[in-house]
Amino acid sequence: MKDRGFIVPVGGAEEKIGDVAILRRFAALCGGEGCRIAIIPTASEVSETGRRYEELFRGLGVREARALPIASREEAELREWLDVLEEVDGVFLTGGNQLRLSTTIGGTEMAKALRRRNREGMHVAGTSAGAAFLCEHMIAFGREGGSPRARIVTLAPGLGLTNRIIIDQHFRQRDRLGRLLTALAYNPFAIGIGLDENTAGFIGPDESLEVVGGGALTIVDPSELEFSSMARVRKNDAVCLIGLKLHILDQGSTFNLHTRVAAAAPAIARRV
Repeated sequence: MKDRGFIVPVGGAEEKIGDVAILRRFAALCGGEGCRIAIIPTASEVSETGRRYEELFRGLGVREARALPIASREEAELREWLDVLEEVDGVFLTGGNQLRLSTTIGGTEMAKALRRRNREGMHVAGTSAGAAFLCEHMIAFGREGGSPRARIVTLAPGLGLTNRIIIDQHFRQRDRLGRLLTALAYNPFAIGIGLDENTAGFIGPDESLEVVGGGALTIVDPSELEFSSMARVRKNDAVCLIGLKLHILDQGSTFNLHTRVAAAAPAIARRV
């Protein structure tokens, strides 16, 4: 039985000129020059988005990069595009509005095929809105700020590739710690992942996450949460959370979603 494919959330605004480390790493993961990658630009309202990523991946030497411009639930059931998923090594979901993804693709044959193919070994990446959509519990929208407050975030069902994490993107740039903490306060089962721009977490089938990119990845681990006031606070009140564990990870650092152990990048560890 093949291992599950990688799940790769990207914080948005990944480099598209120069080193393009995240896109290059994803293309290499999918097989490099011999691979096929499908792009799903559904979250974006910009018509050129799919074509732009086709050009980017082709520029990295992949064998085939094809956009599937799914704009309606009817199109998410098209056999022609479902057949494409059976042949590709990876799928990349672009940024935009994550509710366009959940309301257009959620519950369709396309969503089922994405989950099945990921279980069979196909790698799935998403940037910005595409990253938020990857997990079972998706942050649909919320207010910015550093403190958790009652009802400042709205959750919706995501694609469901994993239920271990809740993802937020553009994390430092848009001051989103408060809304990620609030989302975790609703259900402390999951691990919170806050992705800065141009930063990705490559989550392997062994549940080990590696950071790639130029920013930081914030891990909020509520597994030892001792107290939450979420059940008793009113709208906009601050939420008291005691016992959270926080990690700030950079390029090459790792976090195991199963054991919940973080490790610094080897080069940094050797200098300590």
